[in-house]
Amino acid sequence: MKSSAPHRTLLLRQTYNLALLAPALFAYTAVAQGAPGAITVHLRNGEAALSANRPDEAEREFRAALNLDPHNTKAHEDLGTVEWMRGDCGAARKDLRTAFEAAPSLMNVEGLLGICEKRLGDSAAAAHLESAFANLKDAKLRMEVGVELSDLYYQRGDMDHAVPVVRELVALNPENSDILFFAQHVYQEMADETMNKLALLAPASARMQQVIAEHLINAGDLKGAAEHYRQALHIDPLLPGAHFELAEAVIEAAPQDSAAQAAGRKELETALRIDGESARIECELGRVAELQDQSDLALAHYERAYALNPKEVQAQMGISRILMTQDKPQQALRYLSEAVEQDPLNAEAHYRYARALKAVHRNEEAQRETEVFETVRRAQARVKDLYRQMNKRAEVRDDQLPASEESEP
Repeated sequence: MKSSAPHRTLLLRQTYNLALLAPALFAYTAVAQGAPGAITVHLRNGEAALSANRPDEAEREFRAALNLDPHNTKAHEDLGTVEWMRGDCGAARKDLRTAFEAAPSLMNVEGLLGICEKRLGDSAAAAHLESAFANLKDAKLRMEVGVELSDLYYQRGDMDHAVPVVRELVALNPENSDILFFAQHVYQEMADETMNKLALLAPASARMQQVIAEHLINAGDLKGAAEHYRQALHIDPLLPGAHFELAEAVIEAAPQDSAAQAAGRKELETALRIDGESARIECELGRVAELQDQSDLALAHYERAYALNPKEVQAQMGISRILMTQDKPQQALRYLSEAVEQDPLNAEAHYRYARALKAVHRNEEAQRETEVFETVRRAQARVKDLYRQMNKRAEVRDDQLPASEESEP
């Protein structure tokens, strides 16, 4: 179901630090430098006041410049920006529009104008926000513009346009909890919309059964998921991806059970025939071989996976585990260093990297890596607890860690 209307807003906290934003928003331009002396003085004084976080004084200076020249583009730009920072979008829109109409190349002005228009419900907002977001160079202002643009799309229910903007916002500021919160809402809503369409158009389809199975996986019901994967394959035995996903569910539900291992292997071999070779299938075959104490066969599968995709972390980890059992820590280090670089939040990778470093007597590095491992494990424990509160299954794999040695590599 779609979110109700009250939730269709970005709800980000907007905090404007004049001292930080002033250099980008109030760069002194040729327009000001070419003005008569008194106007130039007022503009310079106003911008100095803004840099010192004195907006009231700055506003007086900009208004003084406009009293001398009511058509001065720079004065309208700067005054409009101060008004925007105050939250007075009605006044800011007027001054910013005057400046933009005189100098359409001013991207900062177009961005702020678009923000004000959006907040005032002006239909011109979308075009200005889109143009500014595509062309702005300043990262801070570009993020503010992107926030408003994505919120505008979101309010309209236009997820196709909201998603690319949100993706860029996350790239601009990957640790901003408000943006991550909104991104999660946008992605979830888009997923819900597509699932609703699938349920309406093809409720009895194999794909619908596959979707149900994936939701059960997220909820931690592996046996229920396996049953729906089987139903999907009963409808369409050649359904892409389903044999692999069924194998994962069966093995994950009972990794030490020999019947589950055999059933999983059978599904994986079928997946190879239907989906073709892939690193993830080879890795899962390697895992089954490990569970069955067939280390040579497991190593062959992991090496094949690594050849198909050298960035596949499970392949790197599988090879390194077997090399360590063969007392070859120096060779294992190559794959473990790749794994921690590729997946910095992988606790098992840090744990085994520390053990390998210690085995080759690189004790200081081993100690540092052990500390990283402990930090990651604590973070993963918090993630697992949060997922338990949401009745969801956390995608955190630490099943390969020996319980008695977790904190002592």
